[in-house]
Amino acid sequence: MTSQRARDRLIERLVAEGIRDRRVLDVLRQLPRHLFIDEALATRAYEDTALPIGQGQTISQPYVVARMTEVLIEHALPRRVLEVGTGSGYQCAVLASLVEQVYTVERIDELLRNARRRFRKLGLGNIRSRHDDGRLGWPDEAPFDAIMVTAAGAELEDALLGQLAPAGVLVAPVGPPGRQELLRVRAGAEGWQRETLAPVSFVPLLGGVA
Repeated sequence: MTSQRARDRLIERLVAEGIRDRRVLDVLRQLPRHLFIDEALATRAYEDTALPIGQGQTISQPYVVARMTEVLIEHALPRRVLEVGTGSGYQCAVLASLVEQVYTVERIDELLRNARRRFRKLGLGNIRSRHDDGRLGWPDEAPFDAIMVTAAGAELEDALLGQLAPAGVLVAPVGPPGRQELLRVRAGAEGWQRETLAPVSFVPLLGGVA
């Protein structure tokens, strides 16, 4: 169930569900998702579903990872990306396979330590991580070309918008539990341009679900 055939079936399902960006699909086809979950759940690694990773958190559904990633890079491939909520490290690893540098912040220390071990095992040397409250972003490293928030919050944090570079883009699930919508914010000459995309099911906790 962790074979290349299982990964290919997952990609076929994502395509059927509307994922179109070949760059994203290729990364998800190659990235070993089973390394980001407990060995006891490895046989379910390539199902299109969220799975528990401990600490009351989950690894995101592959469709959600794929959709958020393609929305983030749709108009341009960013160079420096901030991820809020490292979680298992899976979403971060997807981003690191596409962009030059990823900065990721996680509030749960045990999850972050596990994610760092996975990054080292996979040889992902373009990731910098920090144990902190992700709602504050990473101001010392700002501005970022793109910011991804991996878990739903009731509203978007202004501190994160302030860390976007000119022409940058932020993608985040926003809204009350069970009714989250995917929000894309782009920094333009005339201020923030907000675009609400189709609803997607997210875990309503800030951090730890990627």
